[in-house]
Amino acid sequence: MDYLVVKALHIVLVVSWFAGLFYLPRIFVNLAMVPPESTAECERLLLMAGKLYRFMTPIGYLAIALGLWLWLGFGISGGWLHAKTTLVAGLVVYNLYCRKLLHSFQAGSNTHNHVWFRWFNEVPVIVLLVVTLLVVLKPF
Repeated sequence: MDYLVVKALHIVLVVSWFAGLFYLPRIFVNLAMVPPESTAECERLLLMAGKLYRFMTPIGYLAIALGLWLWLGFGISGGWLHAKTTLVAGLVVYNLYCRKLLHSFQAGSNTHNHVWFRWFNEVPVIVLLVVTLLVVLKPF
């Protein structure tokens, strides 16, 4: 495949993965606010969260695979790329932690309130900002 096609697919997959990384914690905010007697609302939100997680995770892994292809297959290099790779590894950990949080909601054992989830939701926003600056500016 041509470099530009791989790059375009990588960008589309990254945007799609981030959409999930932004929205899943918002569902967690809502789940944390559901009154205990509202089982139908909780079940609906859990269904949405589970489906979103199962959809976004493979997209993230495909985005990473294409990113590796760009790096190793087309010889992209630079210190900025190592910083970006570290941040992407952090996003993988964040994604896996979202699975743990989802399981805690499913088991009825969540211990975080909606304010905590609002702050948790900001992590991918900050990472996206830094990664975008690294990719565009290539500062080192």
